[in-house]
Amino acid sequence: MVNQIGINPSSQRTSQGKLMKGCRGWIMEKSYGGKIMAEKLITYFSASGVTEKKAKELAAITGAEILQIEPEQPYTSADLNWRDKKSRSSREMQDDSSRPAIKNRNVDLSGYSSVYIGFPIWWGIAPKVINTFIDENDLKGKDIVIFATSGGSGISHAVNSLKATYPELRIVRSKLLSGRITEDI
Repeated sequence: MVNQIGINPSSQRTSQGKLMKGCRGWIMEKSYGGKIMAEKLITYFSASGVTEKKAKELAAITGAEILQIEPEQPYTSADLNWRDKKSRSSREMQDDSSRPAIKNRNVDLSGYSSVYIGFPIWWGIAPKVINTFIDENDLKGKDIVIFATSGGSGISHAVNSLKATYPELRIVRSKLLSGRITEDI
């Protein structure tokens, strides 16, 4: 039997909390105000599969649950052509108010104390689909860990942009993921 967050009820108690066998490995749960919360959820958006691969590697290392952030209308290769100023991604990234529709609206995040948000860096910042995810989901009180992939940009500008747009988010760590992942961020 698996409960609503994908955790098998067989578990062990430790001094840090409750160690439970999840669908991707062992997950540490902690009690906050009497409520048991799975420690980590990894969410990610990936247009080409690179960020998805890193998210899955990170989930395997951390034992976290994983959730893909999916746009309602998938991106085509023409949509992703950054050299075409009229491509969908170019238009979205030039419009600060752009919020592409996503399939994962109002996700129940109440069972998680930490939410990782991963994405490819576009134009030096997070794709606008990440803004949609943040806008449409309750991240209040969560430790937010940002991770990104990039062909050449660093992560600091993307993180600073998210902090400026969402000052209420508690972004505790960030990392640009390249190469093999061997430990938690």
